[in-house]
Amino acid sequence: MQIGFVMYNGLTALDFIGIHDAVTRLKTMGFNENICWETCALTERVTATGKVTFEPTAVGEELDRFDVVVVPGCVDVDSVTADDELIGWIGTAKGADLLVSVCTGSILLAAAGLLKDIPATTHPTAYDTLSEYCEVIDDRIVDTGDIITARGVTSSIDLGLHLCEKFADRETREAIAAQMDYPHYSGSQAT
Repeated sequence: MQIGFVMYNGLTALDFIGIHDAVTRLKTMGFNENICWETCALTERVTATGKVTFEPTAVGEELDRFDVVVVPGCVDVDSVTADDELIGWIGTAKGADLLVSVCTGSILLAAAGLLKDIPATTHPTAYDTLSEYCEVIDDRIVDTGDIITARGVTSSIDLGLHLCEKFADRETREAIAAQMDYPHYSGSQAT
C-alpha cells in the first residue's frame, strides 16, 4: 500500500503530523511491512504553520499513483483554494483507492472536484464553506468507504488511528494508541 501525504505552503503542521505519526507506526512497529509512504508537494520545500519546514520526498508527481492520498488542512483556506495549480494537482488524486482529509483539507478535496455528492466534515468554523460543495456532517470522522474526512486539527490523531484499524484491525489500533499514550480515540461515523 502506497500512501501519499500532500504538503503545501500554509498547511497546518499537526493536521499532517498527527495522522502521519499514527499510520506510519503500522510499519515502524512491525504490523505491516507492505505500507510505504511519500510526502508529496509541488515544491522542494514546504513551510507549514509556525514556520515549520518540510522537504517532501516526491515533488511534482501526480497523486493517482498512490493507493491512499491524505490532504491536511490549512488556516487560510481561501488563499489555498485560489491556487489553481495546487487544486489542479490535488485533483490528480482522483484515481486513488482512498482519499483522506483532515480539517479544511476536505475543502481542498471539494475544490478539486473530489467530493461531489459525498458527505464530509471539516473544522466547525468552515462548515459554511464546505457546504458550498457538499453535505456537511457534524461528526469527528466521516467514513464513506472510499473517502474519509475528519474535523479540526486534533482529529488528525483519531483519523490516523481510524486508518490503523481500517488497514489492520482493532487490536493493532489499540496497540498503536497505547504506544502513542493516546487514550482519547473517539472512533468514527460511517456514512
